Order: sequence, then C-alpha cells, then structure tokens
Amino acid sequence: MKNWKRIAALAAVAALILVFCLPMVFAFGDSEGSQAAFRASLAAAIMVPILAYMFVLGLRFFGKKNMDTGENKEKKKMIENIIFDVGNVLVDFDWQTYLKSYGFPEEKYEKIADSVFRSQVWNERDRGLYDEEEYIRQFIARAPEYAEDIREIMCRSPETIHNFDYSETWVKYLKKQGYHLYILSNYSQYMLDRNRDKEMPFLKYMDGVVFSCEVKEMKPEPAMFRKLLDMYHLDPNKSVFLDDRQENCKGAEAVGIHAIQFKNFKQAAADLEKMGVK
Repeated sequence: MKNWKRIAALAAVAALILVFCLPMVFAFGDSEGSQAAFRASLAAAIMVPILAYMFVLGLRFFGKKNMDTGENKEKKKMIENIIFDVGNVLVDFDWQTYLKSYGFPEEKYEKIADSVFRSQVWNERDRGLYDEEEYIRQFIARAPEYAEDIREIMCRSPETIHNFDYSETWVKYLKKQGYHLYILSNYSQYMLDRNRDKEMPFLKYMDGVVFSCEVKEMKPEPAMFRKLLDMYHLDPNKSVFLDDRQENCKGAEAVGIHAIQFKNFKQAAADLEKMGVK
C-alpha cells in the first residue's frame, strides 16, 4: 500500500513539473498555434496546482470524518452504560473548608485532620461494618485530647457535601440520550442517610445504585465493581466508569470496564464524547 502511495506521489510531482515546463516550451514559438498553446499551458500551470491543493484539502477533510477505526470506533459502538462515582464527581466533598470553619489553631486543625479525614478509619467507615458510634470512638482514640470537638465534627460531617450545579442537568441529559446510568460509590451509611434527599437529586435518574456501606465492599477492590455488574447484568465492555481517583479507575479497568478519571465537568464530558457519548 505504501509503495503505491509513493508511486502515485512521484507521478503527481512529475505531472506538476511537466505542467510548469510546458509554458516555456511554447513561449518562444512564432506561430499562432504556439501562442495559443502557450496561453493554454500557462493557464494550466496556474490552475492545476490550485485544483490539486483543493483536492488534497478535501481528501484530508473527508478522510478525517471517516477515520474512526480501531478501539475508538469500537467504543463508539458499544457504550451503553455510564457509571458515576459520587464524591468529587457529582457532589463536592470539601472537608477542608468545613473543618476550617471551626476556627481551630493550625496545630489543632492538623491533628484533627490527621485523626479524622486523613485517616484510614475515615476510608473504612465507608465499608459500613460498624455503627457510627464505633467509628467515632476510633477517631477519638487517635486524638483523645480533642474528643468533644471530634464528636461534634462527626455529628455535622454531612455538611462536607454539596451538590454540584451541573450534576442533575448532566445526568438528566444523558438519560434522555438513551444511556443507562448507575452509581458506584464509597459512602458511609451515616452520611448517605443525611445526604441522599438533600444533596443527591440526580439519584432519580439512575437505573441502579451501589453504595459501599450497603454492600460491605469498597473501591478499588474488584468485588465492588463485580457487585454492580452482577446486580444489574451489565456488560463491562459496554460500560464506562467516571471517578476522581486514579486507583479506582484502575480497579474498574481490571474487571474490563472502561474508565475516565474525572478532573472537572468539561474534561469528563469531552472524554465521554471521544467515546461516542454525546
């Protein structure tokens, strides 16, 4: 194929050289025929490159429109299910601003942040193996000198969550386009009970929902993703997952689900469009 392209390119170059040389051949002729041939060849020398350039532009334009081959073309045919994480994708999880609202001195702020929001206990709370009081006890054990503050912070912790303005509009649009929508999120039972109605208006558009606290599994563990696939009989190859954490995206890909790491709404929508989701 490449050899034929090279031969065609050489032939085109030779033809262009010939067209440019023809006016010189007829330029010095005295007969009326020579002058007519000169004018014709000169016109050809001007028009042929222009036409050739227009042809190449057209070929490139229409070629690009029909270039969807390989993996992207397959994805555009196959995506039927869109799976969303919740925190930092459809809602804003902003514990830093929440904790700063207490006005603690820097040392106290850092100690509580490490003992609560930046601790592994906070992450494991999403698994829902224990009741809320047990998790509070574990937080306090990490900074017993701030027991009263930690108890209040945990009582009001749902205030760390705020719905993004675009969330409901986005999922509603995708639903109207015919896509099946799902939630797959690490979420604690305490937070879910208090955020579900107030900060998650997008839930009513979902075809299925899996929260970690309800299934006792967590991302990026494969079991969490398989729970969603099995529960709703989803084909992973026809599904795409959006999450702000790279490790969770890798967890999805490990079980065959396409994944997009969410950074912001504009970027995620553009990445979905590349996969044919419009």
